Amino acid sequence: MVVPPSTGGSSSTITITQPAPANGSLHVTVPKNVTTNSRYPAYAAHIPFSARRAPPLDMATVECKGHPMAVRETNKRTRPHGLQDAPTFRPTEDEFRDPMEYIKKIASEGRKYGICKIIPPPEWKPGFAIDTEKFHFRTRRQELNSVEGGTRTNLNYLDQLAKFHKQHGMNLNRFPSVDKKPLDLYKLKKAVETRAGFEKVCKLKKWAEIGRDLGYSGKIMSSLSTSLKNSYQKWLHPYEEYLRVAKPGVQQQLESEYGGPYTPTATHSPMKRSQSQQSTPLTPLGPQDNLPALQASAALHASLQQPEEWPDRPFNVEPPQPASSGFTAVNTGGFTPVNLTPASFQAVNTPPQLPKHDKSSSFPAQSLQPTIESSSFVRGAEFPTPTMNGSPSINGHGTNPLKRTVSHDSFNDSSSKDPGGSAENLDENGRRSKRLKKAPTVVGSHMSLLRPTTPRAPIPRSNINGKTGEICDTCGKTDDKPAIFVCDGCENSYHWYCLDPAVEIPANQDWHCPRCLVGTGEFGFEEGGIYSLKQFQEKAQSFKDSYFAPRMPYDPVLNSKRQVTEDDVEREFWRLVESITETVEVEYGADIHSTTHGSGFPTIEKNPLDSYSTDPWNLNILPLHPESLFRHIKSDISGMTVPWLYVGMCFSTFCWHNEDHYGYSANYQHFGSTKTWYGIPGADAERFEAAMKQAVPELFESQPDLLFQLVTLLPPDQLKKAGVNVYALDQRAGQFVITFPQAYHAGFNHGFNFNEAVNFAPHDWEPFGEAGVERLQAFRKQPCFSHDELLMTAANRDTTIKTAKWLAPALQRMREREMQQRADLLTRHKEFVDHHCRIDEPTVESNFHCELGFGVDEKDVPENDYQCTFCKAYSYLSRFRCNTTSKVMCLLHAGAYDCCDAAEELRLTSSSHSLIYRYSDNALEAVVQKVTDRSRMPEAWQEKLDKILEDEPKPSLKVLRSLVSEGERIPYDLPGLPDLKTFVNKCNAWVDEATNYITRKQQNRRKNDRVWRKSTTAKAAEQEERERELRKIENIHKLLATAEEISFECSEITVLTERSEAIAEFQRNARTALQNPGLQSTQEFEDLVELGKGFNVDIPEVEKLDQVVQQMRWTDKAKELRGQFQTLEDVAELISRADEIGIPEHSELLTYYKGQQEQGAVWEAKAKELISVESVHYQQLEALSTQAGSLPVSRQTLESIDAILAKQREAHRQIQDLYEKSKDADFRSRPKYKVVRDVLDGLAELNSKPTGTIDLEKEIKRHEDWMRKGKKLFGKANAPLHILQVHMNYVAEHNRYCFDLQDKPRMPVEPASREHTPVDSQDIDPVREVFCMCRQPEAGLMIECEVCHEWYHGKCLKIARGKFKEDDKYTCPICDWRVKIPRDAARPKLEDLQDWQSEISSLPFQPEEEDTLEEMISTGQHFREFMQPYTNPMMITPEELTTQRFYLRKIEGAEILLSHETNFFRQELHKWAPIAPMPPPMLDVSLSTRKPRPTKQQKEMSRLGITNPDDLPQHLRTKQHSFSRQRKPSDASSSKGNHPLQPAPRRGRGRSSTPNSGSMGAGREPHTHSHRLPTPMTGSHADSAYPAYFPSPQGNNHHPASPIFTSGPYYQNHHSHSSHSSRLDSPIFPPRSPMSRSAPSFDPILFGPMTNHFPSTQGQSGNHMLSPQPNPYSTPHSAKDMDHVFAEFTTDPADEVGPRNEAAEALEDRRRYVDVEDDFLP
Repeated sequence: MVVPPSTGGSSSTITITQPAPANGSLHVTVPKNVTTNSRYPAYAAHIPFSARRAPPLDMATVECKGHPMAVRETNKRTRPHGLQDAPTFRPTEDEFRDPMEYIKKIASEGRKYGICKIIPPPEWKPGFAIDTEKFHFRTRRQELNSVEGGTRTNLNYLDQLAKFHKQHGMNLNRFPSVDKKPLDLYKLKKAVETRAGFEKVCKLKKWAEIGRDLGYSGKIMSSLSTSLKNSYQKWLHPYEEYLRVAKPGVQQQLESEYGGPYTPTATHSPMKRSQSQQSTPLTPLGPQDNLPALQASAALHASLQQPEEWPDRPFNVEPPQPASSGFTAVNTGGFTPVNLTPASFQAVNTPPQLPKHDKSSSFPAQSLQPTIESSSFVRGAEFPTPTMNGSPSINGHGTNPLKRTVSHDSFNDSSSKDPGGSAENLDENGRRSKRLKKAPTVVGSHMSLLRPTTPRAPIPRSNINGKTGEICDTCGKTDDKPAIFVCDGCENSYHWYCLDPAVEIPANQDWHCPRCLVGTGEFGFEEGGIYSLKQFQEKAQSFKDSYFAPRMPYDPVLNSKRQVTEDDVEREFWRLVESITETVEVEYGADIHSTTHGSGFPTIEKNPLDSYSTDPWNLNILPLHPESLFRHIKSDISGMTVPWLYVGMCFSTFCWHNEDHYGYSANYQHFGSTKTWYGIPGADAERFEAAMKQAVPELFESQPDLLFQLVTLLPPDQLKKAGVNVYALDQRAGQFVITFPQAYHAGFNHGFNFNEAVNFAPHDWEPFGEAGVERLQAFRKQPCFSHDELLMTAANRDTTIKTAKWLAPALQRMREREMQQRADLLTRHKEFVDHHCRIDEPTVESNFHCELGFGVDEKDVPENDYQCTFCKAYSYLSRFRCNTTSKVMCLLHAGAYDCCDAAEELRLTSSSHSLIYRYSDNALEAVVQKVTDRSRMPEAWQEKLDKILEDEPKPSLKVLRSLVSEGERIPYDLPGLPDLKTFVNKCNAWVDEATNYITRKQQNRRKNDRVWRKSTTAKAAEQEERERELRKIENIHKLLATAEEISFECSEITVLTERSEAIAEFQRNARTALQNPGLQSTQEFEDLVELGKGFNVDIPEVEKLDQVVQQMRWTDKAKELRGQFQTLEDVAELISRADEIGIPEHSELLTYYKGQQEQGAVWEAKAKELISVESVHYQQLEALSTQAGSLPVSRQTLESIDAILAKQREAHRQIQDLYEKSKDADFRSRPKYKVVRDVLDGLAELNSKPTGTIDLEKEIKRHEDWMRKGKKLFGKANAPLHILQVHMNYVAEHNRYCFDLQDKPRMPVEPASREHTPVDSQDIDPVREVFCMCRQPEAGLMIECEVCHEWYHGKCLKIARGKFKEDDKYTCPICDWRVKIPRDAARPKLEDLQDWQSEISSLPFQPEEEDTLEEMISTGQHFREFMQPYTNPMMITPEELTTQRFYLRKIEGAEILLSHETNFFRQELHKWAPIAPMPPPMLDVSLSTRKPRPTKQQKEMSRLGITNPDDLPQHLRTKQHSFSRQRKPSDASSSKGNHPLQPAPRRGRGRSSTPNSGSMGAGREPHTHSHRLPTPMTGSHADSAYPAYFPSPQGNNHHPASPIFTSGPYYQNHHSHSSHSSRLDSPIFPPRSPMSRSAPSFDPILFGPMTNHFPSTQGQSGNHMLSPQPNPYSTPHSAKDMDHVFAEFTTDPADEVGPRNEAAEALEDRRRYVDVEDDFLP
């Protein structure tokens, strides 16, 4: 036996007692070292479970679904007792989605076996949601051979027998021996009892036969008979005679304590007592000397003084009737006595004895254990039994139950019995309900599984507070205490002289009262230890290993002991259960509340994101499934609607039982070893109960409710012998076991496992539930819920027909039962006084005033307020209440139960009692009728259908449609509805087809539409053919025949019949009209045709009439259109229509229109010919336009001619008007240039130019020459014309900042980003400072001049951020004239702009640039006038050096050149603050520093490595532009010949070079363009050899004082005619972004004035040619057109007025506006 510690697992020893060959016992002790408590925290007993922590369970060590350790599912194995396996179902994923639907599907098969197994799909794997560190539970201890009914009966009998003889001076410390074998007294007793008792056996001499049955064969039969007879006569016969006399009295006493009959009964039979029930034990009331138990005890005690007279003078009582069991005793083969000490037998379920020296203790202090040394259990010195609760809970002495007679939770307020328990509001009267009153506040576990506490009889004691041993339970007095003896079993006290006859008991002898000698059969499991899952796993594994290790045979194949199989465990389990001499104790964690300990499934509260928390197979969800009736229970019921948990170990068992209320149950194994189940079908439940009662009648005699206690097993083979079908199955991890209603089931575990179970109730459960409630009421067991309340709740909540189907019969049975009980009660009520009672006859007046309280109370009340005090049933619909004691009775026990001191007559008639209905008779009837009507809706509908079909041979379609609509609104499967719908749909199809012929709506006949016919595809033709078939007139006759065949009535049949007759009449009228067509008008024929088409059938006469109508309509239309204008298409359509309808060829109208068609075709051909020629002849077009008024022509062609003529006229008018205005003497009346340009551009759409176009083009050429002159001034000679206005706007805006007279000289200031943060007291100047030459605020990179300390924009200096560091020094171009200023365009002199402006008055048109030019000149002139005082040499002093720098900075930043001021300030600055070694040269021009874009030809030459353009392939050479009409130039410059295209200079990678000299003559500098890179200044503006900034290649001429820098590769102009100094390359700066690259910083020397000189360069010709480098600015090949245009812009900058530039501008205006504009804008 494994003895659990108080707080968990500990070292344990398995002690097993086996029978020895001779008298005595053999102890076999198998020690097993288990991990001690040192591994786990030790908790005091009072520490609640919720506060305990333990190491978590390693889920890898248990068998889980899909785990490699899991036992594989076997198809079939040979079981002990030859049991057949219950079915196993494997649903698919689709079948597994709805549990109720699937269980309904398998119910018919599963119900045959009582249980079944469901293996979910492999993908269904819910996680284990319990926190194994916090989870603790208490176990119950199970002795395997005690749970078997026969064994327990044997042990109980021997224990009572030993007490009986010991009390009478004889010690039965060992079994008598017969033939050297111990005699099994219980088996001998059963054998004699089976043969009608002792007297009968002696008379018939059956002792030899009994001996053979007992297994004695070697001894002489006469000697055997004598030995058996003597043994029976000595040991059994006195006790059996005592039982015959004492048992009725003990039974009466038990019934008194129980509050009613101890045997189940369906009728009301409460005890007739006037005293109210109490809970203190007392013998039944009545004359003290008439107690049969005491009389029998006294008589037997007196007779024992003369034992020799027993055979001759037995008691004068009737011998007991023999009980035929038909079973063989479980101790076949002899019985070894287990009580070898002088002490008597003591059964394991015997209540603990009260020590003689401590009578004050109400419960024993020591735990229950055998009193013999050689018993089956060794609980002695080495392994003491813990006393968790002081004593085990025995029936009548334990806690109140919650489920199956006992609560699983323990109580905090019960002294300190349970360390982890919390009080739960349980029923005082032994409620069996699983309902949760409230959630326990502390997690606890109380596993005693016992019968409810029985109410006791009243106590007539003078001292009610007396202790045990001080009050006589017979007389109730406390006097003469020395004469009071206490029973060593039940601790009841008696005066020795109150016994009749008086009994004197020696002081040193134990005494037991008759109740203990007869026995009550009480039995229950003791509480075990408290464990975590890991602790219990270790204990379970240790037990299983220790138990089977010495028992398993050696396997020579594996060279080790054979592994334990499931068969080994099952066979060993039943062997231990049936063994009377070998006791093994295990522990089982059963009925653990998931509400307090947590569920193994994920829950919405704890795991809301887990999909399994809402899975319908989750046992927390299953009871509340929409198809489960338990969803109508208003509160949670632990164990029924809230799952219970079960933690098992090897051999732990659950005994035979069926579910409360006969419900379904679902049990899921989360993990662990196999659990074997045994099931009995519900159909065999009665046979099973009869077999149990027949097998162990003694247990049922004392415990009629034995099967409610879950403490008894009976081997399956015995049940099979009794005709009970028993089936088995093995449940493994991840599998469900379903038990069916009323099916008994039991089982055991093969090892450590964890299961979870709950009840649910599909619709078919309801009849079983009602039967279950009746069974509970018969045994006076409290139900878990009110079945009537569930039905009424379902009736109010669920209004579906599906629910009404099962609910209506249940409500009807409930109503009939309730009405019968009410009627019976009223009958009993009126038996005492016959009167008209206001309860059932409220409208009848009566002279007798009925005082019985009565009312109808529909309010919800607590369940205790309508629970019968006697039978514990819920009286939901009506209750009988005692106003004196507040006790409630059901109608069956109303009045008859002793609820108070009043007599039954007063209880049923006086005002001290009340009858309360929850529903009146009418209200109850209304509810039932409503549900019944709802349930009968399908049947009512079917009856209505049957009646219609029977009464009418041809039913009305309208009625049938209404019936179909009504059936579709009934949410239920109607058997007749599909057939009816099929019939109605057939009728509807007939009506739909008939409607096509009935409706008189004119339809579009596509067969008459020629256009439609031409566009019809093959599919449309097929559709037309089908429609033609449907339009046959024969179809109407077929429809009428079909209607007769279908046999129904509708209005369409009548209408179609009338339509058929109308068609026949129409055919007669049509034939008459066709014979004489001239006698009727067109309208009459049309009316006749419309009438025929309205029939929606193809009538041959309709087609003929329609042709006649069409011909008449065509003739009328042709006459009407003859004098009107018609297009050529209209005439062609008219002729085509004539052909379609069969107009004769000789028709005069048809001949006329054909002639018109021919003339119109000739005109159309001529017009198209004139329009398509290159040079349009407008006179011929005018003539054609005039002819079109009398001929049918094409409207499009005529519109094209008119459009050409209109454009020609409009263009001629505009040109004449513009040319005349251009000669207007008033310049302001002349047109704008843009207007004239737009008009000329619009002429491109005409194939010829109107008169005056040439003259206007000459004028616009003269105006554009003026614009080209302006472009040349700004250095934009190669740019498109429109760029001039854009650039002038930029210049004007830039000059406004630089020539701003409000910008005064100031001391150098820091940019805002470099200033210190101002203190709070300082005012922040809101005026933004301007810097640099551009006179703009701070922006981006700012560079400070180390001389003048002015700040410059890096953008203006073309210096990238990555090329400049904070510590680099820089000298600005103002302080050092040698530093060049990057310029994107040339700056014209103010004088040149004034000269250019003076030419405007001679222009033919008003230029768009006039206002901008005026602003530029005005701004510059005003600034020059302002600067006159500062340019007077006589007034200049050195102190004005800062002012001079300031104004020179503004002048240099402007986009027009003030040459005088610039030269003056430069000379002055050099004079007063020289930095360069030489004075600055005089400036006369300021050109752009940008480098030119390479032309397309130059790109191709660079790509091919060619330097001579003549070497290019022919297709890549530049084409010379030629015009068909020579235009004379407007000035002398046009006389220059066209210059050949020259290749532009190549730019190297990272640097660029300009030609040494251009081909534009001496003294002229070529225009250069750079890509945002500063280039050296030319002429007098900049020294090309400035060493501090611009390096130059070797071989160029430089100033003698200039240093030499190395430059990148460049190209030299090979077409120069004279030798000039080469232009220096500007330094290449990286992109502006500082993150673009990492480049070395500038050399500080480059940003300061030079103090030393470099050696001069060698060579003057500059003929060095470096290797060509890739051009980083080249465009991809997709931009060839753009490159071509740019080639024309950059090849010949000297020629500004030639035809090449004019063509280039035209191309640019059309194709390159956006890209070129972006390139030329600054």
